Amino acid sequence: MTSVAGWAAASTPGAFPPLPRAVAQSFYRRMRAVAPAAVGAIERDRVADPEQVFADTACGRLVGSLDDAGVRALGMWTHHWCMRFYDDDTRVGRRLVREIAARAGLGWTADEVRWMLRESFSAGPAAADRFTLPRAAVAQLPPADRPPADHWPEVEVPRQRSGRHAGG
Repeated sequence: MTSVAGWAAASTPGAFPPLPRAVAQSFYRRMRAVAPAAVGAIERDRVADPEQVFADTACGRLVGSLDDAGVRALGMWTHHWCMRFYDDDTRVGRRLVREIAARAGLGWTADEVRWMLRESFSAGPAAADRFTLPRAAVAQLPPADRPPADHWPEVEVPRQRSGRHAGG
């Protein structure tokens, strides 16, 4: 199992400049707001049919109930959770990350993307899906705000779908 150090990963030197403490704290505050619902949805989906259409799952209904800012916070929380506890038990969380990554127009910020990238690099290669959401989010940033991709491992980015509730 791979673990990321949370605040330490967000504030240590590395490929991306450390985030100001207030910015990182605002991310954690937003993620804590969606965490209880996310945990409940993931737990319900763990015992459900894994072949169920995403929109019909507890996670799918949760995503459908949130505005774009809520979906971004849910994506960041799920990404963080999967990076901290990456193992076979994160199947549902990884599906949720892929589904959020496939949504266009979520309005990711450069700071959100940098935070996820720091988490991803800190997790190391054991977490195979670690760049799925950050790469998709980077693609939504204006070109001037995109962090350099010089040393990113090659990963497949889910094809993004149009519309807030697209996909299923």
